Amino acid sequence: MQLRPTRKEDLDQVMGIIGQAMTYMKTAGIDQWQNGYPDRPTIEGDIATGIGYVAEDEDGSVVATVAVTFDGELSYRQIEDGAWLTDGAAYATVHRIAVRANCKGRGVSSYILAQVEAMCRQRQVGSIRVDTHRDNRSMQRLLQKNGFSRCGRIFLCGGAEDGHERIAFEKVL
Repeated sequence: MQLRPTRKEDLDQVMGIIGQAMTYMKTAGIDQWQNGYPDRPTIEGDIATGIGYVAEDEDGSVVATVAVTFDGELSYRQIEDGAWLTDGAAYATVHRIAVRANCKGRGVSSYILAQVEAMCRQRQVGSIRVDTHRDNRSMQRLLQKNGFSRCGRIFLCGGAEDGHERIAFEKVL
């Protein structure tokens, strides 16, 4: 498996994976990604700005998608009911992680997080932050299994989910 930058020709596959994730969350009763986000323009923006990545399996099939930024996150400036593990230091942010339905349970998300850690080390970035919906238990388990600590609550700033509460996690590298 490899993690590589998303290309324009990956867009339909990425949107298919996101559609599967939206359906899963709706079926599971998770009110996340139910307002039309993430949409095609969001993913096109990820590609254009170089923050979108896909995981490919051994035969070159796209099995997952993720966005990784290194320029801070407006929604993370204020945290409630806790505190970030690091303060003022550079961090990576993981957004929009989704795995193709028939690839779940194969460790793809853990692989992606390990690759993000490697990207951070290469850039000398000391931590990774992620947020997720309070009902998204599978994402919370994934994060805790991979060494992330629950830090508190944040509220999203801007976009289709503006003002929505999320649980904030961080891992110090």
